[in-house]
Amino acid sequence: MPLQLIDPNRKASRAGVQRAATKITKILPPTPLLPIEIDGRMIWCKAECLQPIGAFKIRGAWHRLSDLNAKDRAKGVVAFSSGNHAQGVAWAAKKLGINAIIIMPEDAPTAKLDNTTALGATIIGYNRIGESREEIAAQISSDTGARIVPSFDDPWIIEGQGSAMLEASAQLAAMGKGSIGHIIACCGGGGLAAGSKLAIPDAKITIVEPEGWDDMGNSLRAGYIVPVGDKPPNTACDALQTMRVSEKTFEILDECNADAVSVSEVEVENAMRFAYDRLRVVVEPGGAAALAAVLSGRVNFSDDVNTIVLILSGGNVDKASYAKIIGKRR
Repeated sequence: MPLQLIDPNRKASRAGVQRAATKITKILPPTPLLPIEIDGRMIWCKAECLQPIGAFKIRGAWHRLSDLNAKDRAKGVVAFSSGNHAQGVAWAAKKLGINAIIIMPEDAPTAKLDNTTALGATIIGYNRIGESREEIAAQISSDTGARIVPSFDDPWIIEGQGSAMLEASAQLAAMGKGSIGHIIACCGGGGLAAGSKLAIPDAKITIVEPEGWDDMGNSLRAGYIVPVGDKPPNTACDALQTMRVSEKTFEILDECNADAVSVSEVEVENAMRFAYDRLRVVVEPGGAAALAAVLSGRVNFSDDVNTIVLILSGGNVDKASYAKIIGKRR
């Protein structure tokens, strides 16, 4: 294996995505690629909500933790997440016999808290607005020697997430379909979107964020990183609440001139109901953002692009909240 693929100071690369995909193929089956026609266009929905932890985050977590050496494994890992990365790290840590500490917001969905605990991780709560999860993680790492596993600001994580799109490409090829021309991905810190672009460099990519939490979109439009404002609105898309994106993900998406759109809470709920009614899958609010953007007509498609893939990125939602949303009709 080339040394540059395990250099901690390297940039994420397509070769790294390919290596991640090979590793993940050995432990996880492909997630379904579900076809649906929307406004006369065939859209292929990559159902990452059906992963063992209910989200794509298992990919980056496995790629990162499985590359830790024996010394680092013995000291454990510390991560921060609203829930999906938390579960991914906890799942990988359990499989590899590594102690995991996860810093999670106090308002994280109960389902995500419970699932992370069930996987054997230790949870430390924090205030999403008033405290810095990065600072808490840094202190724990300093005290214990635990390796910090960021949710998106890491080449292994970016590459691992990108494996989903390599997998989708292989599935489409097996059906005799053309190469992927347009990718629509939800965006919190940008790991999934950046990894997807590395995986399929010739495809156009559109990132989707909740209204008021569109820091990646604002950053791409400005040409430099713009954090979320001091008083961002409430959103059910907890998985996409990132106060500031990273240089690593921003650079990849900025260089490829990624499109960026934002969706409303109503549009997200409509997408969750659509996924339930038409695709027969449970999708959480943040996981439905890409679908919401397509259904609401916010994504601009080129007439010459035939193969479109969007990612249903997660399905971890509290039962009561989900039942309330699905029960609504507008």
